[in-house]
Amino acid sequence: MAFIDEAEVNFISGRGGDGAATFHREKHVPRGGPNGADGGRGGNITLLADRNKRTLYDFKLRAEYKADDGSKAVGNKAGKDAKDIVIRVPVGTILYDAEDDEQIIDLAVDKMQYVICRGGRGGRGNLYYTNSVRQSPSFAQRGAPGDNLNARLELKLMADVGLIGLPNAGKSTLLSVMSAAKPKIADYPFTTLAPQLGVVAIGDHTFVMADLPGLIEGASEGIGLGHQFLRHAERNKVLLHVIDAYPIDDSDPVDNFRMIEEELKQYSEELYNRPRIIALNKSDMGIPEAEEDIIERLGQFGVPVFVISAATSQGLDPLKWALWKCVEEISAEEEIPIIVPTYRNDEGSAWDVEVIEEGYRVVGKRIERLVEMTNLGNRDAIHFLYRKMRRIGVIEKLEEMGAEPGDTVLIGAFDFQYEEW
Repeated sequence: MAFIDEAEVNFISGRGGDGAATFHREKHVPRGGPNGADGGRGGNITLLADRNKRTLYDFKLRAEYKADDGSKAVGNKAGKDAKDIVIRVPVGTILYDAEDDEQIIDLAVDKMQYVICRGGRGGRGNLYYTNSVRQSPSFAQRGAPGDNLNARLELKLMADVGLIGLPNAGKSTLLSVMSAAKPKIADYPFTTLAPQLGVVAIGDHTFVMADLPGLIEGASEGIGLGHQFLRHAERNKVLLHVIDAYPIDDSDPVDNFRMIEEELKQYSEELYNRPRIIALNKSDMGIPEAEEDIIERLGQFGVPVFVISAATSQGLDPLKWALWKCVEEISAEEEIPIIVPTYRNDEGSAWDVEVIEEGYRVVGKRIERLVEMTNLGNRDAIHFLYRKMRRIGVIEKLEEMGAEPGDTVLIGAFDFQYEEW
């Protein structure tokens, strides 16, 4: 099992504002030309990874986010750009396209941003279409539609400290006494089947600790809950290796430690090299001389050892301080990458013409958007669209496929009667 918090949300960016089709009018300027300005850009929608956010619960309460549209141009005054929406999500949130389940981005670093839906471009005013041949265009462009993404958000465990160790080493008990978490606790192995989170406070500081399912020999090969556990352990800054000082099977604690370390190494060198601290647990159950021997033999690994008892809370404060200092040192060294998203642009130039029962259908994001941005109530604008489609090759393709005047041509949500200009 994996600790996954999911939500499905619809994101809609704003449409661009329409351009203006106006002409300069002034008392002493009898032949004023076109001066229509461009419309404003629609609002973007951006996800921002925030370490202060812990869950995706907000998305359970709100299933849709829509940015405002850009303002229309008024005469020679350009339309205002709409305000962007920035949505904060927990660090570790993965964004998927809900339609094909394709992963879009993994927001794995604090303050990482990703524009998931771009606002539509503002439509061009008639001033833009003025040239030496077309000196008085009477049409302007409509604003481009915004993006619409039905997304699935998945939160995978992100914690500062991950508890590792054999089943029944006392990890769940340790988490329960170091934080307000209430994991299931029992006197048999594999009590923890899914990761549990808890916030640990020490002084004025806090850090997040995760109790992960116990490892067994062969975990790196997927035995038991191995792969599920190890994938989550990769996201932790510090590993706290909990060792049972007095295992019920009379196994050697140092051999147990060595076995778990070998599983980490087999799975990932990067994970194996992650900073760690040892907590020698259940000191209330034995004698100090035995623990001193274990500590001495653990010294060969060069890992700090803290003798504790989760059951009696012995030695927990020194352990908390050591963990917090380790987490802070690592956090200070982290660099926040400047993310330049490889935004998925579905407006490829590819297009095609299909024969359908009603006539013909032209398919292609670029063509469909071009039609949607055209003022179909203006004959000059339609004529401009026709010439552009001829330059692209659409009209020639229709002619090759046998289109005749009067035939129906569907493009996106619009239908036209084919005619020669």
